[in-house]
Amino acid sequence: MPRPVITVVYDFGSVAPADIVDRLEPLADVVLAVCRSAHTEQVAPLLADLAPVVAVEGDSAAALDKAASLLTAHRPDAVLTFSERRLATTAELAARLGLPYHDADTVRLLTDKYEQRRRLRERGVDPVRTRLLRTPRDWAPALAAVGLPAVLKPVRGEGSRSTHPVRDADTGAALTAELLAGRDGERAEEALVLEEYLAGVDRAPFGDHVSVESAVVDGRVTHWAVTGKFPLAPPFREVGHYWPAPLDDAERAAVLDLAGRAVEALGLRTGITHTEVKLTAHGPRLIEVNGRLGGFQSGLGRLAGGLDPVALAGRIALGGPAPGTWAPQERVVYARAVPAPAEGGLLMGVQGVADALAVPGLDGYETRIRPGTRIPPGVGTAELAVLWGTADDHRAMLADLDRALDALTYTFADAPGSADTHTVRARDLAGHGPLTAPDRRKAPR
Repeated sequence: MPRPVITVVYDFGSVAPADIVDRLEPLADVVLAVCRSAHTEQVAPLLADLAPVVAVEGDSAAALDKAASLLTAHRPDAVLTFSERRLATTAELAARLGLPYHDADTVRLLTDKYEQRRRLRERGVDPVRTRLLRTPRDWAPALAAVGLPAVLKPVRGEGSRSTHPVRDADTGAALTAELLAGRDGERAEEALVLEEYLAGVDRAPFGDHVSVESAVVDGRVTHWAVTGKFPLAPPFREVGHYWPAPLDDAERAAVLDLAGRAVEALGLRTGITHTEVKLTAHGPRLIEVNGRLGGFQSGLGRLAGGLDPVALAGRIALGGPAPGTWAPQERVVYARAVPAPAEGGLLMGVQGVADALAVPGLDGYETRIRPGTRIPPGVGTAELAVLWGTADDHRAMLADLDRALDALTYTFADAPGSADTHTVRARDLAGHGPLTAPDRRKAPR
């Protein structure tokens, strides 16, 4: 009997290409439908070495028809993606191949932040005040409807790209004009969303938000993990994730209920979802629902053992059942990022990696940006490196990270062409003090 075939629509996303193929090959043969981008051009030799490649030359009907025709020769049984920016492409290819995936309306709700908020409000899931801005003239009526403080973001985007807090009207008006026109060499945004700012409860040294990882089979939602977060680096940059989240039973139940209702309201029938939730004084509130595996979930699964998130995505795409168990909860597993400086700069060197890896519990140091790289300024999430590790409990995790983040330093050039440099501790790049300071909230367990 021939092995099944999974087509993975590939571009930059939440899982590295080698991990995708490694985790899916026990289930099926893998074919990579590779979308043209700067990222895929850079990793093209690796992709060709990992699996058969079919080029997706663009998003036009002709390009998609051609790619679907080439994929048909491989007789795919399933299609999926781990790339936020390729959800629509995957839906188009799935429709042409006659394979299950999100339909066009669901993809629109997953990728258009305004339409998603509107649907969640209409279905009674979460009434976050939101307005769409297509021109600078839309600022004043949007401000009147939403109020301050607020958050201004692109209607489509990932990784907190161009996402700004707005605390006064003049700043908001200026940001709206700049983002819609394009600034600092960045492309102009097609539209923006202004939404009310959700104030989280101070839970330091933990973050004031979590994410819920879920599987959808025949429209039924099954949760398999709640991921804890570290406090954001300003303004909204993620710096790390861990299993399990430090929630009490009542909080956990409320978070899971909200995430489940949100996924159902968006009409998902199949696949993996990653739902971000803010923990406020009035209970959990929705940040957003993503229609693919969340970032770092593959690595957390590898550290924890048991449930494999990438393989789970593959099994569901092949028509398999929802997971029967949760991700392991016995130990804490974590991925702590070292964020790139928001002001950018030329990375000259890294010191202290060996000392960081000598900390008990640290399992790996993953370089994301190499010395010699000029980092563009920006408010989106970007990592210099990621620290991976395991601990007996949350308190031990925090203590280990304190030692590792103190050991690591990064050296940057002061200015383009300058011989002068400055060195920054890894901890200071996130704007956080010691995680285990005595005046901080104590970890559970």
